[in-house]
Amino acid sequence: MDAPVTNLDLTEEQEMIRETVARFAEEVLAPKARECDEKACFYEEGWKQMCELGLPGLPFSEEWGGAGMDTLTYAIAVEEIAKVDASMALAYAAHVSLGTWPIYAFGTQALKERYLPGLVSGEFMGAYGLTEPGAGSDSAATRTSAVLDGDEYVINGAKCFITNGSYAKSFVITAQTDPAKKAKGILAMVIDRDQPGFLVEKGEEKLGMRGSDWVNLVFQDCRLPKDAVLGPPGEGFATFMKTLEGGRISIGALGVGIAQGALDQAARYALEREQFGKPLARHQAVAFKLADMETEINAARHLVYHAARLKDAGRPYGHEASMAKYYSSEVAVRASYEAIQIFGGNGYSREYPVERMYRDAKLCTIGEGTSEVQKIIVSRNLLKRYAEQVG
Repeated sequence: MDAPVTNLDLTEEQEMIRETVARFAEEVLAPKARECDEKACFYEEGWKQMCELGLPGLPFSEEWGGAGMDTLTYAIAVEEIAKVDASMALAYAAHVSLGTWPIYAFGTQALKERYLPGLVSGEFMGAYGLTEPGAGSDSAATRTSAVLDGDEYVINGAKCFITNGSYAKSFVITAQTDPAKKAKGILAMVIDRDQPGFLVEKGEEKLGMRGSDWVNLVFQDCRLPKDAVLGPPGEGFATFMKTLEGGRISIGALGVGIAQGALDQAARYALEREQFGKPLARHQAVAFKLADMETEINAARHLVYHAARLKDAGRPYGHEASMAKYYSSEVAVRASYEAIQIFGGNGYSREYPVERMYRDAKLCTIGEGTSEVQKIIVSRNLLKRYAEQVG
């Protein structure tokens, strides 16, 4: 439950929530994290207790049963969970930012009334179906089709790598109505798990995040009513891109949490383990690794919190979210790598959690836009800004 070196001007309520989530993570999630990783199983009882704490409803209004808190508070919760169990933090982030937020932000009143009470309370899980076998980083290349037939869309296609899919009751999906229109032909829609023609299939074995479920989705002449569409027709691509912008704050917080967890483990170990007659931490090579980790983690945390605060203020935040997601993801990989190096042979074994953290961290550099995609976004934005200055 170590607090960050600086509280980054957190409110008393935000600090209270941070402490509450940190204590819960240490007492409930941490003891099961290794087992769930080894067995590749989702800790359902842990999720149930998270729902009892009201965590799925943190950033949503009281109108729908939420806590009425802000994005920053939610990001803090993701970070604290990720310190000890990145798989559960991923499941939480996917449920909130991908499975629930698009309905909250873009759904009709009818869709909100149908789905939000259950999603916000955690009565059931939500998932997000965007990635396809042939459309990963190039999201506009979606091939899952939606053909209008009267008052219904007929959906055919497949999605892959869908987090929470084995447990979700509702799915936000994307489909292409007209390939000639490219991005402008894409719809974002909501579908129930038991919809005829919709199949959920077991996903592939994973490197990390093994305690978080993922699946493949298959659509075979699945019929959805027109009122299942999120946002205005023709703006489905913009709808899910806006969803991903918020999701990148989540992944940034997840990366910060993994990195901080790795540093916590490494620093304690370095103080306890002796080599050449003194603790590892008293050797400059190790102490400097810890210094680098501390510096980069705090920089990443500032980026994530800044992006969250921009979103909460109703200001543009996509550029900052991409920087936060990119940097935090890479920091998570570096910090967990260095933690293993400090642990030496022990770090390479499964007896200690740092090897799991290293495997889990890699997902952060891929999910919700790879590090390379984030650099494309950031470079385009900055070049546009400079072009306006000189042109």
